[in-house]
Amino acid sequence: MTATDDLLKTPLTDLHVERGGKLVAFAGYSMPVQFPDGVLKEHLHTRAQAGLFDVSHMGQVTLRARSGRFEDAALALERLVPVDILGLKQGRQRYALFTSPDGGILDDLMVANRGDHLFLVVNAACKAADIAHLKANLSDDCVVEELTDRALIALQGPAAESALAALAPEVAAMKFMDLHPVEILGADCFVSRSGYTGEDGYEISVPADRAVELAESLLANEAVRPIGLGARDSLRLEAGLCLYGNDIGPDTTPIAAALTWAIQKVRRSGGDRAGGFPGADVILTEFETGAPRRRVGLSPEGRAPVRAGALLYASEAAADPIGEVTSGGFGPTVEAPVAMGYVAADMAEPGVTVHADVRGKRLPVRVAALPFVSPRYKRG
Repeated sequence: MTATDDLLKTPLTDLHVERGGKLVAFAGYSMPVQFPDGVLKEHLHTRAQAGLFDVSHMGQVTLRARSGRFEDAALALERLVPVDILGLKQGRQRYALFTSPDGGILDDLMVANRGDHLFLVVNAACKAADIAHLKANLSDDCVVEELTDRALIALQGPAAESALAALAPEVAAMKFMDLHPVEILGADCFVSRSGYTGEDGYEISVPADRAVELAESLLANEAVRPIGLGARDSLRLEAGLCLYGNDIGPDTTPIAAALTWAIQKVRRSGGDRAGGFPGADVILTEFETGAPRRRVGLSPEGRAPVRAGALLYASEAAADPIGEVTSGGFGPTVEAPVAMGYVAADMAEPGVTVHADVRGKRLPVRVAALPFVSPRYKRG
């Protein structure tokens, strides 16, 4: 028995093994961390052409109002997220956050308007808690259903459009954050134009029993290669995008995490539907006063990467830390070490130098603007 034998599998696990994927435990699943190309080449290939990621471990959930009205489902979900759901147009999706009574982030998720109901994609490690949270708070008004019979494939990179359009030409007309029903190879899929690498791309919800056929068809395109969790992390880090459990969590508020853009004006103080979500008092107060600490980019001086968990100090000799690194490593695209973390608010301006404790040595690290690599989403 191997270390991954008792883990859950996705519909693509056997395909990962066939293609030489190195499987590791992640969020209770056996997932590929890399393929024979290795993390560096997988990262650069995604930036230059297209990478195929298995994200089937994530939760896919529908939320339907018992009244049958989309508006009632939207207003119900707004009780749990500080996001404008009612204003979400049909065929569009939006980034959202489940918040706690003290303003922390319980999970981040994507929410789409599918006409008569909402479609949610939540993180694998949080999905059981998320579904319980939804049912505990919304069951009087809504039916919450996890879609366990579907897989999820992400296709990311500048060649993603041509690769997927070869199977379904209509996806070429989709814009960033569109979500449409699309028939691919005869399977009923829903396709969003989105992703977590900063690159243009798609996420494809496909019936589980058709996932291997779709993945193999995409991988038959010479521009598409399978990509593992290692490159996912470095791509996301360069794009300045948060990974739940590392960069955000129950002890970070949306304001501290620099996610104020995810809270639309209608839900802020003075908005038509201000407040009414868990932690509103804390979060709306921080909109006015600022959070005591803030998520920032970090550029280590020199070539040594600064990893997650490294404490940050105001100087080489300071006794007390002023922050901590939450993600860090080498950025293959920027060809330098990059990191993200939290620092005290008065140290959060780009250009400020702090010091990271790396195995007992204080290394200078410059606070940097995010992202390190600009996104290339198709917005127009």
